[in-house]
Amino acid sequence: MPNHRPTILQIIPRLDTGGAERTTIEMTQAITAAGGRALVVTEGGRMVPQVTEAGGEVMTFNAGTKNPLSMLINARRLQKLVEREQVDLLHARSRAPAWTALWAARLSGRPFVTTYHGAYNEKGALKRTYNSVMARGDVVIANSHYTSRLIQSRYGTPESRIRVIHRGIDEESFDPSNVSPERVERLQRHWGIRPGQRVVLHAARLTGWKGQSVVIAAAARLAQQNFAGDDWVVILAGDAQGRTDYVRDLEQQIAASGLSQRVRLVGHVEDMPAAYVTAHVAVVASTEPEAFGRAAAEAEAMCCPVIATDIGATPETVRAEPVVSREEITGWLVPPGDPEALAQRLREALSLSEEERAAIGKRARDHVCRSFSLGAMQAATLQVYDSLLGTRLAEAWSAVSSSRTCVPSA
Repeated sequence: MPNHRPTILQIIPRLDTGGAERTTIEMTQAITAAGGRALVVTEGGRMVPQVTEAGGEVMTFNAGTKNPLSMLINARRLQKLVEREQVDLLHARSRAPAWTALWAARLSGRPFVTTYHGAYNEKGALKRTYNSVMARGDVVIANSHYTSRLIQSRYGTPESRIRVIHRGIDEESFDPSNVSPERVERLQRHWGIRPGQRVVLHAARLTGWKGQSVVIAAAARLAQQNFAGDDWVVILAGDAQGRTDYVRDLEQQIAASGLSQRVRLVGHVEDMPAAYVTAHVAVVASTEPEAFGRAAAEAEAMCCPVIATDIGATPETVRAEPVVSREEITGWLVPPGDPEALAQRLREALSLSEEERAAIGKRARDHVCRSFSLGAMQAATLQVYDSLLGTRLAEAWSAVSSSRTCVPSA
């Protein structure tokens, strides 16, 4: 066991938005609460202040470069940083910085951990090699069983080196009882939601494979049938991240479908718990596999039913027929890229009585509390560090976090 505070270095390109970025901050909080020292190496981003608030230290570094020569230079720079700061373990959460961290870890003789956060596309041998760094950790953390199977099938990584640790949902932040009516009313005003209107919420960054166009096409089918009059609206919440052409395409699709008063692009949403309280149903319309699908689990934690596509890891988070009985569902699964199937499930969700919706919502939160709590994710990741360092971070974390419980809403 080291004679100094165990020092964990996480490296990620930027801290702007996303699941890997949020998990970086959540683990920073756990490391420091357990008595360790948490360093985050990154280029920067809007979430940087959250690292320091969690007790971590940010070190600015050109972590996102994909230039091979720059990566080699960075590896030497990172090695020096590791030795200067007495880093005990490096944890990479993205491919480009993972190569830098791998070389720095090998040069300095430190353990190297990766978290395989995404179902990366592989087109050609070069891309496959580039992606493979995420399977080269001394321990490879897979954020779902789907991801674990993907790693094994692509790279032949032995199961003994893989740990399945589902992403954790902050059960305190994502608790409907902790969201004030004022927060909900503020969001409704911002979105232009009239009293009594039900919200269909699609929360994802604006990129083609997240399925915004499918949601618009499904909404068009409901509008053409005059389903429920003007009693519902669709909110497409997400950061465009510079994809202005895609945003323009969505706006044109909305206008061409006659949905300008029905479908709204609202940009990045800071208060997602209030967004899920505002929603009658949440939609995850991804047309490519999600490695985990945090949006579905967050919605469930907020007692919001979910309609999601039946690919990737989503079936691990959304309990749906025919795998469970109708009395056990937390939502519905539909084929990807199928607006008619999505429209059918939207009709069903929007037709639920308050009692039926509340029952689904309660089961949904219970499912998240059992399987996807933030504390469980943090403890399991600390156990990975302990297994490589001989430390007792997980035990220390357990002592300070034992008061946190995740319970279904009444």
